[in-house]
Amino acid sequence: MQVATGKSILNGIAIGPLRIYKKAETETAVTSSLTPEEEYARFEEARVKAQEQLGNLYEKALDEVGEDNAAIFEIHQMMLDDDDYLEAVKGIIDTQNATAEYAVTTTGNNFAETFAAMEDAYMQARATDVKDISHRVVNILAGREEGGLLDEKPAILVADDLTPSETVQLDKTKLLGFITRYGSSNSHTAILARTMNIPALIGVDFDDTWDGKLAVLDGYNQCVYIDPAQELLSTMEEKRKSDLKQEALLQGLKRKPNITLDGKEIKGYANIGNAGDVGLVLQNDAQGIGLFRSEFIYLDSDDFPSEEKQFMIYKRVVETMAGRKVIIRTLDIGADKQAPYFELDKEENPALGYRAIRICLTRKEIFKQQLRAILRASAFGTVSIMFPMIISVREVRDAKEIFEECKAELKKQGVAMGEIEVGIMIETPAAVMIADELAEEVEFFSLGTNDLTQYTLAIDRQNPKLDNFYDSHHPAVLRMIRHTIEAGHRHNCWVGICGELGADQTLTETFLRMGVDELSVSPSAVLPLRKLIRSLDLSKEPETK
Repeated sequence: MQVATGKSILNGIAIGPLRIYKKAETETAVTSSLTPEEEYARFEEARVKAQEQLGNLYEKALDEVGEDNAAIFEIHQMMLDDDDYLEAVKGIIDTQNATAEYAVTTTGNNFAETFAAMEDAYMQARATDVKDISHRVVNILAGREEGGLLDEKPAILVADDLTPSETVQLDKTKLLGFITRYGSSNSHTAILARTMNIPALIGVDFDDTWDGKLAVLDGYNQCVYIDPAQELLSTMEEKRKSDLKQEALLQGLKRKPNITLDGKEIKGYANIGNAGDVGLVLQNDAQGIGLFRSEFIYLDSDDFPSEEKQFMIYKRVVETMAGRKVIIRTLDIGADKQAPYFELDKEENPALGYRAIRICLTRKEIFKQQLRAILRASAFGTVSIMFPMIISVREVRDAKEIFEECKAELKKQGVAMGEIEVGIMIETPAAVMIADELAEEVEFFSLGTNDLTQYTLAIDRQNPKLDNFYDSHHPAVLRMIRHTIEAGHRHNCWVGICGELGADQTLTETFLRMGVDELSVSPSAVLPLRKLIRSLDLSKEPETK
């Protein structure tokens, strides 16, 4: 058995034969026997046909992946209208008396190299897009028709890279998953794979001997097993069956509201740690993202992530969610989440130390950079923000003041922004006790029950010696949750739970009877939670246990 590793685009299991795909190369003479005017006319005719094909692909993608994800093909159409691109093609034809095929291929390669050399990851990913449109035009010039990549039995497709148009054209009934040598998690191809729920790995070093061999693509462990042992194959088949049962549950509950039998509606959102989790959010049909742990952007970086980098990550998430709410928790670094470049001092008790909003309010430029990125991303969907580790009204007001500064700066620069709800995390007893005052300052609360339990019980939740003493169902914790919900509602402030207790089904009915408005859980917990909510009748007295 051979094992190769890569980077997972979507958690999932695919089992089947590998099929290696190689793009057809067009070899043509550099010099044309036609005049430059005639050669450019050939290019123009092919370009118009390519525009028509992209229009058809847009319509196909619209049905399969939604308007926001289909927009890539509108972008491709615009790229084929780009003056710089057209002038480059014409210049090569005119100055070198070149064929249209050579001029388009050369232009595509030159533009792709330019994009790939840029520091910004999003712009680097555009290299694939410009190669895609150029390859399309060259295929038309060469008289090749568009065709499917999987014409035989179902398989796991293996390729150096796949363009967005190739991905959309794949026959989903025959595509088990795909593996590529190159590619980026920021690419439109990756976004499409996540949206279409296709298990995929990128950055995998493969060879031609793989073709036709049986393999297991394991998105959970970010690897592929070639010629797997029977024991491993049986284990993976069971895991795949489990995934299929979950998918069947999704189909039965998809788009159905989270409403109890007596008509109580509650929002079922999902928690994510990075943009790569959005595929799971969509796969499990969450109504929104209730907690985007933005600190993972910092933890995954070797240095402070730029405003542009953060903006592109937030934008990608917001666009992919296509209008569903995305609640971004501002930087919650410190305590158990350390990034060396922050150069934080060693503390005797970091859980009670310099962390979260305390860092943001004292290192204002780091905070403003993040807020500006979030504000810019808000123009592309429905965005809310919440500040973590709040213990006072003063902290909320200071954070909001900085937030307003950023809005004013962007407005002055003419940057588009959407309307943003502002909320706070309730995760300290101090915040609970002044919840009425805090509710006057914000539009929503989100209860972080992990820290709230830790601080209420004075127990380090990461100390295994204290497991027998740690009780997340402690009456004091539940009373604090009830107090927060009631205080929020007194001031027209909606209240959600985004901590681990949100997925504790033994407490779901209790939380609903308390009046909670939203539960945000791991993506895989969304559907089981929806099933439970839809089975409850709050008009009846709760059963005694």
